Amino acid sequence: MMEIPRHWRLKNQRYKLIGEICPHCETKIFPPRDICPYCKNTAETPYRFSGMGEVYSFTTVYDAPVGFEENAPYVVALIKLAEGPLVTAQLTDLGKEPVEIGTPVEMVTRRLRQDGDERGMLIYGYKFRPAELK
Repeated sequence: MMEIPRHWRLKNQRYKLIGEICPHCETKIFPPRDICPYCKNTAETPYRFSGMGEVYSFTTVYDAPVGFEENAPYVVALIKLAEGPLVTAQLTDLGKEPVEIGTPVEMVTRRLRQDGDERGMLIYGYKFRPAELK
């Protein structure tokens, strides 16, 4: 069970997809790390990702870990964000169309799980759904 202060610290990352951009090499970083993994300089400048991307890889989870059993089976994907980083996330709002590598997706905020019993804390965060073509 994750404590409330940790959820509070991660709210910008989980609700707004905010990472960082390196002011030295302009690499966009998610999740935020404060040190650029490429040039090793400080990278504390916040950057809000568009939330758009595509499915890079995916799998279906049938035997869900504790806290996620009510969602099984569900699809987890590695998403390549439009700005470059790879993010692991659950896919949601899937219709009858099969998920494929390269499927365009967009970030949405959804309930991830509930800690504890019916009075437990609801945990929200990002998931991705097939992008609506405009």
